[in-house]
Amino acid sequence: MDTRLDALQRRIGHRFADARLLSRALTHRSFGADHNERLEFLGDAVLSLAVSGLLYERFKGSDEGDLTRVRAHLVREESLHRVALQLALPEVLHLGEGEARGGG
Repeated sequence: MDTRLDALQRRIGHRFADARLLSRALTHRSFGADHNERLEFLGDAVLSLAVSGLLYERFKGSDEGDLTRVRAHLVREESLHRVALQLALPEVLHLGEGEARGGG
């Protein structure tokens, strides 16, 4: 297995049963591979569920509107970009040349 993917799995604290799925999830459509829109759709739903669950447990006194606003802030592009950099995701992403030049 790719040592970069091993390192990523250590950073996130999760070992994938099928590392090929992880590699596919890290492949942008500009790379020329199969389109991953279905994986992106599923990933968006998983992210929303995970963040919703954490907020629900952590902020027990907050109402639905407050939780929704906090979740929207956490899953927006700028917030996810910071997390991606902290996890060193750019090191393992598969991008096409144009997308890589543009910063992904």
